[in-house]
Amino acid sequence: MISAPSGAGKTSLVKALLDRDPGLTVSVSHTTRKPREHEVDGREYHFVSPGQFRESIERGEFLEYAQVFDNYYGTGRASVEKLLAAGRDVILEIDWQGARQVRERARGCASIFILPPSRQALAARLRDRRTDSAEVIARRLRDAVGDMSHYSEFDYVVVNDRFETALEELARIVAGRGGDLAADRPALKPLLQDLLDPGTPDPLASSGTFAVN
Repeated sequence: MISAPSGAGKTSLVKALLDRDPGLTVSVSHTTRKPREHEVDGREYHFVSPGQFRESIERGEFLEYAQVFDNYYGTGRASVEKLLAAGRDVILEIDWQGARQVRERARGCASIFILPPSRQALAARLRDRRTDSAEVIARRLRDAVGDMSHYSEFDYVVVNDRFETALEELARIVAGRGGDLAADRPALKPLLQDLLDPGTPDPLASSGTFAVN
């Protein structure tokens, strides 16, 4: 399981990890949100209506599901079981709520949380994606603090400061060589104090306003 606050670079890291390791596969989640311009149904997500999602919940078809912002996301149980039965190593790209559910239902699953190197970097990445309005970005930043407070529930933490370094660390964890990247390592303390301190200045307020094209 790989989780992160919005904008930390999780999706890009997972894609690069899959490109370099053909033995890995990612489970395609279901979501009720609308597809973005470049997204294809069945590739990035299975895009479904809220009614379809509720029916899947009632039938017990999700290994995990959660509400993130105004939409629901869920991992199909049958698709994951099929991949595992075929001998594939499966990555679940999910939020901390879903990861908590999977821990209860799939023992022995390793979990990784990805952190940004600073709140300023997180704000810049959300802005540079140019997929959300300034209002949505501000809300994502506020919610990111709550998301990051759950880092300690995970086995490992990777800080995505330099992309290639973070990718190498992810690969080491998947290969079983990530003991030095445990979530409780003391070296993370200063960064976590900065990321989780409610008194840290708002990076949007300090960098001025911006528009999303």
